[in-house]
Amino acid sequence: MKILVTGGAGYIGSHTIIDILDNTDHEVVSIDNFSNSDPQTFERIKAITGKKVKNYEIDLTSYGTLKKEFFLKEGHIDGIIHFAALKAVGESVSKPVMYYHNNLNGLINLLKCAQKFDVDSFIFSSSCTVYGNALEQPVTEQTPTQIPESPYGYTKLVGEKILADFAKTKLDFQALSLRYFNPVGAHISGMNGELPKGRPNNLVPVVTQFASGWVDDLVVHGSDYETRDGTAIRDYIHVSDIAHAHVLALEYLNSNESESNYDVFNLGSGRGVTVFEVLQAFEKVSGLKLDYKVGPRREGDVEMIYADNSKATTLLKWNLQFGIEEAMSSAWKWQKHLNAAKRDDKVLL
Repeated sequence: MKILVTGGAGYIGSHTIIDILDNTDHEVVSIDNFSNSDPQTFERIKAITGKKVKNYEIDLTSYGTLKKEFFLKEGHIDGIIHFAALKAVGESVSKPVMYYHNNLNGLINLLKCAQKFDVDSFIFSSSCTVYGNALEQPVTEQTPTQIPESPYGYTKLVGEKILADFAKTKLDFQALSLRYFNPVGAHISGMNGELPKGRPNNLVPVVTQFASGWVDDLVVHGSDYETRDGTAIRDYIHVSDIAHAHVLALEYLNSNESESNYDVFNLGSGRGVTVFEVLQAFEKVSGLKLDYKVGPRREGDVEMIYADNSKATTLLKWNLQFGIEEAMSSAWKWQKHLNAAKRDDKVLL
């Protein structure tokens, strides 16, 4: 099959491309406009897999450009894995219109092209934020969704609804929304990992960059939650496990085993980990002591969420390979790779 991966230079997108190239015979093409990613990512993919991936530097919010510059040029696409979106919770609170414009228009334009150019399969990058402050833990796919705490989360909830409604109208079309919990870590080689532009918003790259002197402070946002150590609880899942779930999801859609043309799956480890426990895991694998500070809660954050992943493990036959210590170890290996490149004044490959 020929698979379009949007956001292919991004954190999860690039790891998914690597997994597809390593484990299938599918052809992969990417769309990424590098608004929050690095073109050198494709060199890292080539170094790891030995394969070159074609990327189109296109803004998905322009339907005319997407249709003319990608679909009319590239030819038939069998499936789309849609990662490309803005994703910083805090930024979405301060810039909601930007998030609604980018995340929703990009999805809508892809679906318009899927209709026009007869794309059969669609996998949507969703988020556990659709559960909001869920009253039950762990959350299952049947746990009621709520209005999320942030505009970012709301774009994922609305995106799921758009995709579900679209799937009802197109014959021979199947779609999945994969609800990620908290992807962390890096490729086992240490040659590809999370590298956002500017200061990171996610915990693990802040930790590794702080330990390397790239950022000046490490702040724990809130220590007064009603959890076992006062810090927020999340379900941290290794990015390579997340990536492999997409390969299995493609196989699942291609097998026609699904009883419906639209479904949702939780992608999490099934275990809740506190922020302090993440810091302790990093200190253990790195041998370093983190001089962090504790600050107030961050607007848009929920207290606790972790997954029941039994649906994905059963139907997708998804088996996790990595835990939190492996995730922190691989993230630190990636950071040391970046440190060496920066020290030697090399391109960050």
